[in-house]
Amino acid sequence: MSDSSAAAERALVERALRGDAEAYGQLVRLHQGAVFSVCYRMMHDRAEAEDAAQEAFLRAHSRLRTFDLARPFGPWMRRVAANLCLNRLESRKAEAPLDEERDRATTGDPETAHAQAEQSAAVRAAIAGLPPHYRAVVELRHFQELSYDEIAVELRLPLSDVKSHLFRARKLLAERLREP
Repeated sequence: MSDSSAAAERALVERALRGDAEAYGQLVRLHQGAVFSVCYRMMHDRAEAEDAAQEAFLRAHSRLRTFDLARPFGPWMRRVAANLCLNRLESRKAEAPLDEERDRATTGDPETAHAQAEQSAAVRAAIAGLPPHYRAVVELRHFQELSYDEIAVELRLPLSDVKSHLFRARKLLAERLREP
């Protein structure tokens, strides 16, 4: 972000802090795509992601006074969205379905297709059973194909925590998939 666009964004935040709804609307328009993207990657469902993104902007508006004007607004807003999604995932006993097309068998052999479908169901169930913070790193790394650094930025975690969560998540998945 250039110095001039950072200054313009800071001015919008300052106006929003003074109660200027149009200024906050401009901030929403500037960041709605990135916030929706974070929510979609976390929630796996377009409607849920739209709801979460909207709620994230409402939550950010109510907490705007906690925002540090010396920092850029975008990363703070994405962190609000990611935390909201993690809270939603923790509060539900979610079956986080993976993309159905990804799970469909590509073979014409019914026996192989059935075995692949069973394996996909077992993997889905094992991932859904992970703690939300582990599920988030697995999703972002293996299904959204983000780098460790991108995951760290997205979830606002140190890189070492991302690696640790991913290691532990994989270990839990291996144990759960090995069980009869």
